Amino acid sequence: MRREAGDAGPEGLTPGARKILDAASALFYERGITAVGVDLIAKEAGTTKKTLYDRFGGKDALIAAYLRERDRRWRSWLTSWVDTQAPGTGTGPGPGPGERLLATFDALAEWTRQHNPRGCGFVNAAAELPDPAHPGRRVINEQKLWLRGYLYELAVASGADEPDRLADELALLHEGAVVLRGLAVVDDPVARARALAAQSLERALSRPRRGVPPTADTPPGDRSA
Repeated sequence: MRREAGDAGPEGLTPGARKILDAASALFYERGITAVGVDLIAKEAGTTKKTLYDRFGGKDALIAAYLRERDRRWRSWLTSWVDTQAPGTGTGPGPGPGERLLATFDALAEWTRQHNPRGCGFVNAAAELPDPAHPGRRVINEQKLWLRGYLYELAVASGADEPDRLADELALLHEGAVVLRGLAVVDDPVARARALAAQSLERALSRPRRGVPPTADTPPGDRSA
């Protein structure tokens, strides 16, 4: 019986599916999605194509599972880093306002050093998956929207003026830093992005906060500063 593992969490995978996903994840990131076929994945996982199809249903579902797993790891890395290195909200004892926002760039710097030698796995995958209906594209879009939303929540908690605008600016700096690091165009782009983020944050914190404070779960487009 075929087992759909594309939406399963790490704890929901059989040992065989875990080996396939680990092998596919390494190959997709290191060599590219289109360059890697199911024969090579099965060989690297020490299994058969039949098992791969039984566990995942096909390459497209396996691609989505690879991206979903990478997304889980990044979210856990980022939120854990911020909570550990800049605990609290910045409104009481501990980190000052905005330190949690800047900590996201410190987390990004270490993530790129350890896990992103070839640039952002999601940006790389998006370039290889032009079809918006591909299941992997949905994962990519959700990941980028989540990051922007997380930055928005931190911006609201910092007390910054126009947190919606600040979240947009910091999301652009995050994404640009990762892309430029992968291309080796700018020396230490994450550090440069952090410095620019600090300037944006300083401006946002120096202005009186206008309007009714938005709530962190308000969707983009419906927020008021």
